[in-house]
Amino acid sequence: MNTVDAVVQLSFRVQRILAAVGAEHDLSIIQIRLLGILRDRQPGMLELGNHLGLDKSSMTGLVSRAEKRGLVERMPSPHDGRGVLVALTPAGRRLAEVGEAQIARRVTELLNELNATQRKQFTQLASVLVHG
Repeated sequence: MNTVDAVVQLSFRVQRILAAVGAEHDLSIIQIRLLGILRDRQPGMLELGNHLGLDKSSMTGLVSRAEKRGLVERMPSPHDGRGVLVALTPAGRRLAEVGEAQIARRVTELLNELNATQRKQFTQLASVLVHG
């Protein structure tokens, strides 16, 4: 297997983990990503759309659906009278924490296929790729 195939196949395995955890909570992968982003910040819709790679109308629909489920709330931006910030509700925070724990457990199981030295090397290399 060449490097490109290996990275793509690894991505597929991680996506299957995300999809499986999401299915257990009736969440899509993009909804899982939304909750993950909101764990430590309250971004505006534009910033959130940039993180998720979604346009304005797709972002509005995604946030509206999560809001109807009681997972997120919109609030006025203190810096921009027209801006809206998005934050997790207590229910959304609990679900994000449960999902994070389940994903961490399953990804750890995957990484346990590597020995300690390989895991350290993998972490270093993945950090370079993620952060440039």
